[in-house]
Amino acid sequence: MGIMIPKVELNKLRAELDAELENILNYWIKNTVDNQHGGFVGRIDDTESVHHQAPKGSVLNARILWSFSAAYQIKPNEPYLKMAERAFQFIKDHFIDQQFGGVYWSVDYLGNPLDTKKQVYAIAFTIYALSEFYSASQNEEARQLAIELYHLLVVRSFDAEKTGYLEAFTRDWQSIDDLRLSTKDANEKKTMNTHLHVLEAYANLYKIWPDEGLKDQLTILIHNFLDHIIDLQNHHLVLFFDEDWNRRSDTVSYGHDIEASWLLLEAAEIIGNEQLITRLKKTAIEIADAAAEGLDHDGGLWYEYEPADNHLIRQKHWWVQAEAVVGFFNAWQVSSDQKYLDIATQNWEFIKQHILDRQNGEWVWGVDAHGLLMPGEDKVGIWKCPYHNSRSCIELIKRIN
Repeated sequence: MGIMIPKVELNKLRAELDAELENILNYWIKNTVDNQHGGFVGRIDDTESVHHQAPKGSVLNARILWSFSAAYQIKPNEPYLKMAERAFQFIKDHFIDQQFGGVYWSVDYLGNPLDTKKQVYAIAFTIYALSEFYSASQNEEARQLAIELYHLLVVRSFDAEKTGYLEAFTRDWQSIDDLRLSTKDANEKKTMNTHLHVLEAYANLYKIWPDEGLKDQLTILIHNFLDHIIDLQNHHLVLFFDEDWNRRSDTVSYGHDIEASWLLLEAAEIIGNEQLITRLKKTAIEIADAAAEGLDHDGGLWYEYEPADNHLIRQKHWWVQAEAVVGFFNAWQVSSDQKYLDIATQNWEFIKQHILDRQNGEWVWGVDAHGLLMPGEDKVGIWKCPYHNSRSCIELIKRIN
């Protein structure tokens, strides 16, 4: 057998991603609009039952806003813009804290503040989404709100002395005992996850507001990864740190590794820093190679690994696969090495076989070591959003084009 000509292969891949993007977005349009209480429902479980009184998360709503805004720009379908406008309105009316600034972590099903903690991660996603919505709609109010939230993070969360962003605060920006994003996280002052999404948010904002101060912040963030977050011995990301950037974790997160590999390079390209672009092309390959340690023979990427007791968490989550396709495709573009394209296409085949919900639409949360569905996980929820999978489709469609 001769090697398949990438052009034929890529056109087939693009057609499949195009159809899948439509499937994902149609699921959200059909199932998640809350006509009774406004915005979107807070939860749909794995039996497709809607929990009408579930809390509504800021991260979920920001990711809905981002997904439909981004999709509208490559497929200008009117319903996509309508969904984005609905998300923008709900965020503006219910998630923005008018008194102390920032974004609530969650509101109740009626839209009243519930968890009022200021999680920098959630504010970053809101900046990311508002910037994308501005690109799609030219809504100046969205742009101004994104800029306001950016200034707020620099004032309230940025560590001017040691650089980096502190994780969380009380509603009125006092220090807080529980900094964690979720119960599985370590209770530490600085995290890879928040820095990755602040970087992503600032890069998106820079596209619509090329401010010098913002560019400086992006440069600092990239250096936070190069100097602290990427382990130079094994090229995995370190997940948790104290305030002084001392590492507080050895866990390997394959999904975050591969996601960071392409987001870091993209950020350097957006600010046009040639020196960093050159360096991060090399870094992208190093991190992709490190992440590839988590690949299974079926093309799926495992979730996490604990080196201390040599324990592999043998689950394949939807978002990890979504990031794998983009990250390995990016590694192929950077290196021209066919093996990375092969990994990306094998991973897409794995997604098609195990992660796409052929019956109900959207993607399942994940599968276990035996390829069986992980039980009891949300279809829609605080963490189960349309962003990783729609972004994977959008990103690849754009790259193939």
